[in-house]
Amino acid sequence: MSHEREEGLTRRQAIVAGIAGAATIAALPGALGGAAEPSADEPRKPSAAGRLPVVFLPHGGGPWPFVDVGMGKAEHDELAGYLRSIRALPAAPPKALLVISAHWEEPVPTVMTAERPPMFYDYYGFPPASYTLQWPAPGAPALAARVRELLGAAGFPTAENAKRGFDHGTFVPLMLTYPGADVPTIQLSLKLGLDPAEHIAMGRALAPLRDEGVFLLGSGMTYHNMRGFRDPGAGGVSEAFDAWLRETMALAAEERDARLAAWSSAPSARLAHPREEHLLPLMVIAGAAGADRGTTAYNGAVWGKRLSAYHFG
Repeated sequence: MSHEREEGLTRRQAIVAGIAGAATIAALPGALGGAAEPSADEPRKPSAAGRLPVVFLPHGGGPWPFVDVGMGKAEHDELAGYLRSIRALPAAPPKALLVISAHWEEPVPTVMTAERPPMFYDYYGFPPASYTLQWPAPGAPALAARVRELLGAAGFPTAENAKRGFDHGTFVPLMLTYPGADVPTIQLSLKLGLDPAEHIAMGRALAPLRDEGVFLLGSGMTYHNMRGFRDPGAGGVSEAFDAWLRETMALAAEERDARLAAWSSAPSARLAHPREEHLLPLMVIAGAAGADRGTTAYNGAVWGKRLSAYHFG
């Protein structure tokens, strides 16, 4: 499901107005060609590379790195440079990527299972070149099965989708991070209802993947108010909420997760996120972080609104 159209305003209109106003995973346990699947009594062994970090990143607006959407050069270059830098974060190349995108919601957590996921251009009103972008990363059906296994063990009903393609919450940032599209990748949906505690719990269930060579990425935005992008006076809203998030991410896990579960009581919370789908990937990442405290890896402005990225581990 996509929520690109909000209150009669397309993303393209909001951006323009805002500017005017301002392979298969062979090494995965149980995958084809990999080690034999451990028995129920045999623990899965950590990756030789050790535990991978987890990341929440801002994916920006529409296809911003590849077509002119009126973004200022300094803002553009800073965000693009950050996204390119993520590739170097794991100590060794990951076996696969699991992306939780703000742009997919389902009644139950759902994984894509295509061996060759198609592109899903889930944005509107951009130049024709926006609909020819390609990021042909292979899928990872074995990882999809493992995600369902972990979530199921935590009590979550799950589903799979063999037709779902990479939405722009995945392909836009990862065209910069992994331009060769050479790492098997799947997406996991958000769960309708957007309950923050449920998404934190989903992340906790997925934490073992960090020891199995899987790089978890949450793709959203720390500010996402389409009408606010048109309002030069809304910068203070984004600053207030972003400051609260930065403080929260640095806390110990118990306090951090409690604050995230009650995020709507934060300063300017509902002005920064009239609808919270762009914040929920952060909840999953925080859950997967476990005891790791967050660090602010990027803190910039996009169309005059403050955005941050967070790394754990």
